[in-house]
Amino acid sequence: MRYIILFLCILMTTISCKKQPDYIPEVHESYTDYQGPDDKNLWLTYSKEATTFKMWSPVATKVQVHLYKNGHEGKPFETHPLEPSTDGKWSKTLTGDYDGTYYTYQIQVDSTWLKETPGIYAQAVGVNGHRAMVLDLERTNPEGWTTDKRLSLRSPNDAVIYELHIRDMTIHPQSGSSMPGKYLGLVEEGTKGPNGEATGFDHMRDLGITHVHLLPTYDHYSIDETNLGTPQFNWGYDPQNYNVPEGSFSSDPYHAEVRIKEFKEMVLRFHESGIGVILDVVYNHTGMPNDKGDTNSSNFSLEFPGYYYRQNEDGSYANASACGNETASDRKMMREFIVQSVSYWAEEYHLDGFRFDLMGIHDIETMNTVTETLKEIHPDIFVYGEGWTAGDSPLPLEDRALKAHIQKMPAVTAFSDDIRDGLKGSVFDDQSTGFVSGAKDTEESIKFGVVGSIQHPQIDYKAVNYSDAPWTNEPWQAISYVSCHDNHTLYDKLQVSRRDATEEDIIKMDKLANAVVLTSQGIPFIHAGAELLRTKNEEHNSYNLPDNINQIDWDRKTEHADVVNYYKNLIALRKAHPAFRMSTADEVRKNLTFKTQVNGLVSYQLSNHANGDTWATIYVIYNAQTTPHTYPLEGTWKTAVIGDDFNTQTAVSGSITVPELSMLVLYQE
Repeated sequence: MRYIILFLCILMTTISCKKQPDYIPEVHESYTDYQGPDDKNLWLTYSKEATTFKMWSPVATKVQVHLYKNGHEGKPFETHPLEPSTDGKWSKTLTGDYDGTYYTYQIQVDSTWLKETPGIYAQAVGVNGHRAMVLDLERTNPEGWTTDKRLSLRSPNDAVIYELHIRDMTIHPQSGSSMPGKYLGLVEEGTKGPNGEATGFDHMRDLGITHVHLLPTYDHYSIDETNLGTPQFNWGYDPQNYNVPEGSFSSDPYHAEVRIKEFKEMVLRFHESGIGVILDVVYNHTGMPNDKGDTNSSNFSLEFPGYYYRQNEDGSYANASACGNETASDRKMMREFIVQSVSYWAEEYHLDGFRFDLMGIHDIETMNTVTETLKEIHPDIFVYGEGWTAGDSPLPLEDRALKAHIQKMPAVTAFSDDIRDGLKGSVFDDQSTGFVSGAKDTEESIKFGVVGSIQHPQIDYKAVNYSDAPWTNEPWQAISYVSCHDNHTLYDKLQVSRRDATEEDIIKMDKLANAVVLTSQGIPFIHAGAELLRTKNEEHNSYNLPDNINQIDWDRKTEHADVVNYYKNLIALRKAHPAFRMSTADEVRKNLTFKTQVNGLVSYQLSNHANGDTWATIYVIYNAQTTPHTYPLEGTWKTAVIGDDFNTQTAVSGSITVPELSMLVLYQE
């Protein structure tokens, strides 16, 4: 995944949005000495009687705020100097009701005036995010917002996460949406595909998922919001304004309040349907605003040049993101920004969780502070991330929030590349195969994934593909997945790695892969469209490719109705049986016993009404062999899942035949 990000970010440097700034900051060895102001509330303060503008910039010699009538054109109608304090904080209070007024800050360092910036704490912006706006946020609350409730979870692995890009879900011409590619289109009821099947919102509700994971949905650089008549696509991993929703997904990007209200309405509609909302956040680097990938013109640099980024010993910007820079979460005010930003999203937008991109660039202390703060807002908010970097960093290895350090972050979850690549083969090698596609000696990686990467006495850690030791304290600290927005879709990966396989066998491999995911003890995570064998025409990196590559093709729901139903039944099985989602490692070690392990086959037993399950004992068999397997049984069992059938309930004893490339589930009451 780090290599796909590297490729993505190299290409992003070709984007041209701004000119080269005049000011190049000097590197300060004392950056870490800056502890920030005593009062670290740097958000704009609004009331009908007065508005207070704030900024922290201890290196500024002057700071001013420009006021504008709109968010994209014209000269300021007023400019006011901000007043300094002794701790680097600048502020200015203007009396009167400034609701709806656009503004920018501008700082002078020595004798140089830097470019204007909306400020890193901007909460509302105009088109393309260049100017912030003073806004009475209460008037953006949709009807019912004050009684909106988040999803409650007994344990994080009660969640079934569905990762999507807002545009992908409804932009297909046959999605049936009246608002394709928009916030409100994502929660539009009653949409139908070309054959009358439910699409979009109704499809997600019918599937049974508990949470949607939205790819970056804050304001980002890549999409020109003044030219939305021309199709544009980007995943959004190029942050511009961290605390504002992206304007291209709104019905009107020119008026700052519209995107905020529509984002809230989207969240409200999901919550009303019992679905939580998770935001993908990219605090590890900032986007590429011009053709030279110039970090010096980012909003961070236009407030305190250099401070918010790590530097190499020679003064150049460190680049563990492979995108031209990396932020310095270990510095006091960058950590403060991250914590306050996620808190703002959680409180103002009622979000249920956060996914941290390249989390390994952040430090352990920051991630622990993030989760502690969010738990105070709501105990069921959860945090997960990529436990790796895309390159080396000046941050000491032992301080990084890596997968290997998850045990030092007791409320953080990380993606398990162990089970991902164990199931389908390496994402970095098209020809590589995994357990479901015929690779040998992958069984220990599957077992490791099944238990949620905990310590378990029946796992030979030396035989696990990537990890030679357990890395979680509890099973829910591992994200169980086999595909996501990065790299090939699952269907495409199976196709490119097994050109010799029949379409029928590819489909069986696909079903088995996510059968393992959804019967594992970690948090299951599904890439949107996997349930209808989503394809991107074998494109490995679709971050900026057109809609015909990235869109969900709803014709495939009809073509592959059996696969859709299979996924739906898998989710229902997991939700009905808490034995598949035990909340502690001790429970897993007590109740989960591996039984048989041969090449291409893994089985295990769940005992003791595990986690309060109505079934006393559950037997799960994964057969990745290309022929049926006759499996011996002790005692009498009832069948729960054989092949595509989830309602067999047939009594069996002695032995049972497990179909090729399939999961079989038995139980005793």
